[in-house]
Amino acid sequence: MSLALNIDHTTAPRPQSAGPADLVGLSRREMAAALEGIGLAGRDAKMRASQLWNWIYVNGVTDFSAMTNIAKGLRAELADAFAIGRPEIVSEQVSVDGTRKWLFRFRDPLHANMPPVEVETVYIPESDRGTLCVSSQVGCTLTCSFCHTGTQKLVRNLTAGEILAQVMMARERLGDFPGGQRPTDGLVPSGETRAITNIVMMGMGEPLYNYENVKKALLIASDGDGLSLSKRRITLSTSGVVPQIEPTGREIGVMLAISLHAVRNDLRDVLVPINKKWPIEELLEACRTYPGVSNARRITFEYVMLKDINDSDADARELVRLLARIPAKINLIPFNPWPGSNYVCSDWDRIEAFADIVNRAGYASPVRTPRGRDIFAACGQLKSETERLKKKDRDAFML
Repeated sequence: MSLALNIDHTTAPRPQSAGPADLVGLSRREMAAALEGIGLAGRDAKMRASQLWNWIYVNGVTDFSAMTNIAKGLRAELADAFAIGRPEIVSEQVSVDGTRKWLFRFRDPLHANMPPVEVETVYIPESDRGTLCVSSQVGCTLTCSFCHTGTQKLVRNLTAGEILAQVMMARERLGDFPGGQRPTDGLVPSGETRAITNIVMMGMGEPLYNYENVKKALLIASDGDGLSLSKRRITLSTSGVVPQIEPTGREIGVMLAISLHAVRNDLRDVLVPINKKWPIEELLEACRTYPGVSNARRITFEYVMLKDINDSDADARELVRLLARIPAKINLIPFNPWPGSNYVCSDWDRIEAFADIVNRAGYASPVRTPRGRDIFAACGQLKSETERLKKKDRDAFML
């Protein structure tokens, strides 16, 4: 059975507000400019920005008084003018398989009278890595018919700071900052390896519909003097916003994943309606010319397995044909059920037969092991608390 943790709000960071300006999510140049705004001279502002950057991203500090290489007087000024944002933790659930799901609440950083928003972030531990699935929007506009998240409306884009704050809050909870303590439940990798080694932009929302904020957040996350995650360990997943695919490779340089799920336009129009705007042919051409794509930097194609919908041998052979000349691997995803869905997961022997055809054509096609189903943390199941299922419906799907 799953475990829901009781969060001690007396020790949790205060939620963001529309008060002091948040430093999380600012570039170095923006941080220096903000410091100039409180009276620091240009050269001093740049030096202090570098110090703050280290405290915030390397050490995970949220309290200016702990920044011992900054004079006490200036620390007090910083505390009056700025904040180091963390979301409020509404809930934290732990699956039987070690998957963790947080429901984070953010206050609007600009408007105090706006209601808070909530997003879900998922941590998936494995023996050799820990992957954090990060949200980019509150809700979604894509209405993919098999996806639970797609049944809710878009509320707003997340800021760069709110995207990064998911990573930083997760690192804090998992003991990933210096001096931090790993959870004692035995479900998080121990030793010197980071708890979070990989980031996937596969949570709530379409990242390329929030391009500038996602770009800014991922460039900070991959900064060698900050969170220092390799760009080869950051994957951005898109349903096919074709005009933004080339800039993603050129300007961000992270790994790319495509939510494909069908090999015919008529079917993909139903499963992934954005296909009506940018059909399969245009999407795959953008993949062939993705900056940096190579056998060492393959594009991942995600393909959810839907019984009697997209799982035939003919579908597998057409998938192989479509991906010709694209360095690729194919993630086969058993459909994760949710109440009200019209789809059923393909039978296991059908998934294996599909995978065998793809494998024999020379493509790696691992079948993704469903993780966190008992806490609705699996692929396609994320949905904000304000749209959460009634408890009796949710319990019916507990493992």
